Amino acid sequence: MKIIINGAGGKMGHMLADMAGNTDGVSVAALVDVAFTTVEGKYHALDDFTGDADIVIDFSHHTAAQAVTSYCVRRNLPILIASTGQTDDETAIIREASGKIPVFISPNMSVGVALVADVAERVARLFGDCDVEMIEAHHNQKLDVPSGTALMLAKRIQSAREGSSLNIGRHENGRRSPSEIGIHSLRYGTEVGTHEVIFSNGLETITIRHDAKNRALFAKGALSAAKWLIGQKPGLYGMADYIAGE
Repeated sequence: MKIIINGAGGKMGHMLADMAGNTDGVSVAALVDVAFTTVEGKYHALDDFTGDADIVIDFSHHTAAQAVTSYCVRRNLPILIASTGQTDDETAIIREASGKIPVFISPNMSVGVALVADVAERVARLFGDCDVEMIEAHHNQKLDVPSGTALMLAKRIQSAREGSSLNIGRHENGRRSPSEIGIHSLRYGTEVGTHEVIFSNGLETITIRHDAKNRALFAKGALSAAKWLIGQKPGLYGMADYIAGE
């Protein structure tokens, strides 16, 4: 599998490149980042690379949606998007591209988080009338609040709780409403990522928690999902599809 890494200058891009170089059957076709000057092996923009590749893995920024999908559609390459924070317009661009090529998008490339999402949705559906609260923690330089993973988990829970709403960062003295899903964000130190979902009906409490210990798990998940995506039909895929297909 020959991969193009878009956003190769970032922490995850570096980690993905290192892991790819030490994984049998995987090679890096091109490293792309807006911070690079185009030289052999490294490219300032995707359009600067015209060589052979099997897939683009994008760990850049959500604002790259138009450029990266256009490139992949033009070259008929699958794309795995691991950035977060897409606007409605950017999401629409990605959905349009998925009608022509296989597109995999996930705010979190951890298989463990995907399993947590499945369990959380099932608990929300079967546990009945309960309060739902979520706590997520990340390093102090993270830009988006709440995390894309927290929003993904919340949406999965919402799909099982008709009429529920999100209350992000409850403040002042407001009493929680029965239908809300509370999300609380912590930012400190070098925390990689923790997500905890709490379900309570007053008689019993169920807590589901995932702790990311090393960012390498996201690179590993991205490579596994990329291998799976190659050969899929055009469409929009996520970690739930990958788990179901394995």
